[in-house]
Formats: sequence, C-alpha cells, structure tokens
Amino acid sequence: MLPDPLHPMVVHFPIVLVVLLPFFAVGALLMIRRGSAPRRIWALPLLVAAALVASAFVALRTGEAEEDRVERIVSEDALHAHEEAAERFVVLAGVLLLVATAGLAGGALGTAARGLTAAGALGLVIAGVQVGRAGGELVYEHGAANAYVDAQTAAQPGMSARPERDGDDDD
Repeated sequence: MLPDPLHPMVVHFPIVLVVLLPFFAVGALLMIRRGSAPRRIWALPLLVAAALVASAFVALRTGEAEEDRVERIVSEDALHAHEEAAERFVVLAGVLLLVATAGLAGGALGTAARGLTAAGALGLVIAGVQVGRAGGELVYEHGAANAYVDAQTAAQPGMSARPERDGDDDD
C-alpha cells in the first residue's frame, strides 16, 4: 500500500541524490587522476545522475497529481512557484545527465564532460535548494499539509493540523 500523500515521501530521493552527486563526481575525478580507468569509474556518478533525474521526474509527477487537492488550501501563486522550481530542476538535472553521459567518452571530450559534470552537480544543489525551500514554504507557511488532515481528526481533542511547539508560550 502506498502512502497518501505520496509526494512528501518521494521528494526525499532527489534531495539525497542531488547532495550526493557532487561527492561521487569529484571522487571519481580524483580516482581517475590517480590512474583508475575513466569509463569504469565514471559509471558510478553517471548512475547517480540517472537516478536523480528519474526520482526528480517522479517527484514532479506526484506533485502534479496532488496539486488540485492542495490548491484548495494554498494560493495558486505559491504552488506555482514550487512547481516552476521543480520543473526547472528536472530540466537542469536532465541536461547534466547528458553531459555526464559524455563523460564516458575518451580523450578531451570525456575529460571536459567529467569536469563540467562535477561543476554542474554543485550548481544543481542550488536549484535543489530552491525547490525544497518553495516546498517547505507550502507546508510550513501556507499550511499545505492541511489538505490531508481529516476534518474529524482535526476536531478531536488534542489533535490539530498544527501541533504546538514546546517553548512557544507567549506568557
């Protein structure tokens, strides 16, 4: 049985992979510099980049599938900002995957593509932060999670859509 909503669970995969990709790319560059076979070593960052694109695409699609439900709670502008950032991230990750694939080539083309992939992976982290920030704002500032709170659950004593935090007393 899949969780409902699925999007909050799925988004963690591209978050993890976008953070790991620069480490894998730089690590592969260092190993190649020390004499490892470029095509063999480069396969790992290439696989991480492919998994990133796939997981980002799934995250985008699950977000689109839940858009109508969340739109009842959150302003369309805030939702649109998150969606635009996510679409940009998927495109940038896809372009980076193409560059990373060229890193399998030999000679100057492969060397340049591997270096560009490592640099691009660092830049992609920034795009990932933008998506995450916009998504976090939907949940924590605009109350997007309230679209999934059952009205009966919210009405029960001791249950609320926004739990109180310890130490937030105004008295």
